[in-house]
Amino acid sequence: MSAPLNLARAEWLKSSHSNGDGGNCVEWAPALAAAHRIIPVRDSKIPSGPVLAFGPRAWASFVTAVCDDRFRP
Repeated sequence: MSAPLNLARAEWLKSSHSNGDGGNCVEWAPALAAAHRIIPVRDSKIPSGPVLAFGPRAWASFVTAVCDDRFRP
């Protein structure tokens, strides 16, 4: 079992698709992604809130689905 991911010093970047108006924004920590092959993602409005951690393949699948507009009703 691997050690828990330490997010205390993570440097978070806001998505380039975030509009900056305090709306629906996500952030990710690219240095942690590169070092641990885990992509941590959080809601930028709640920086002390929960973090989702994706493996590279799961993240790639999610991004592809978003780009293909598969989540629209």
